[in-house]
Amino acid sequence: MNKPRIGITIGDINGVGAEVILRTLDHPHFTEICTPVIYGSSKVMSYYKNILGGSEMNFFKISSTERLKWDRVNLYNCWEDSVQITLGKATEEGGRYAKIALAQAMNDLNQKFIDGVVTAPINKKAMSLAGFEFPGHTEFFTKEADVKESLMFMIHEEIKVGLVTNHLPLADVKSNITQALIEQKIEIMDKVLRRDFGINKPVIAVMGLNPHASDDGVIGDEEEKIIRPAVLNQKKKGKLVMGPFPADGFFGSGKYRKVDAVLAMYHDQGLVPFKLLSFGAGVNYTAGLPFVRTSPDHGTAYDIAGKNLANPSSFREAIYAAVDICNNRNKYDEMMSDPLRVKTNLKDERVEGS
Repeated sequence: MNKPRIGITIGDINGVGAEVILRTLDHPHFTEICTPVIYGSSKVMSYYKNILGGSEMNFFKISSTERLKWDRVNLYNCWEDSVQITLGKATEEGGRYAKIALAQAMNDLNQKFIDGVVTAPINKKAMSLAGFEFPGHTEFFTKEADVKESLMFMIHEEIKVGLVTNHLPLADVKSNITQALIEQKIEIMDKVLRRDFGINKPVIAVMGLNPHASDDGVIGDEEEKIIRPAVLNQKKKGKLVMGPFPADGFFGSGKYRKVDAVLAMYHDQGLVPFKLLSFGAGVNYTAGLPFVRTSPDHGTAYDIAGKNLANPSSFREAIYAAVDICNNRNKYDEMMSDPLRVKTNLKDERVEGS
């Protein structure tokens, strides 16, 4: 099997993106497991190499991803301009160049020149100043990939958490949660756990929306009118799905360890426990796309930008996850194309080698 071709977008040039990219890819191990392609600028990357010091990485500069160097770190120059780097600040320029890198990576994903993409952090204010019309990467890739729904899926070896609603103000969450949406998210989660993570019969736990999952209707009725019917309908379709559970008790008691993944109703309900358990090693995976997209679980970290303090652990895990998912997906698709292999391999255990 060929090594996956993994695109890496530079993110906000005023944040820690370039630093964590350099500190991750400085290890030759990564060119053994994948072919990295950085979307950014050789001038910006050289600027950060000088700040870090000690990096011996030499980029293979390319002007087209049709001609990648398989055993090198490739660098796609998305612009030739000399840019103004303003460390630790949200600027229109920082958003504009992050947007350019994203657009080029998306173009190459569509043309299948790369198999997946790992995105360095962007700043929502800077992106807004640059005319970026999406709340974040997840919504951008969902729209550009032309899929109806995707799933913001936070992954770590200890816990996996998906979200029904992503970057919404809390006041808008209730009106956006519907039975149909919950069922779509469950279906995406079930499929990716099988295909991308090699889990033959995934068990999914669904959280309630209200405190105590409404206490039988005393604190709201969304559980009985919307969430439980979605769970029951998915059970009828053969999914191993349970809930709705009160989120505080579910996470606090450690019940998350007994399931393969958790579906939370809104951002903080899922992200707070996830980051408490995984911070520094968690990965954000946009599930349900025709390609693989991951990112670290942190932001631009403006407060430490350019100070050589950024921890590359989560970015490193994001690359590992992208590589593993690409490889698992290829194995699964090959297996599913052969009825005999499907019958032999589909057991109550993880797909061999995943």
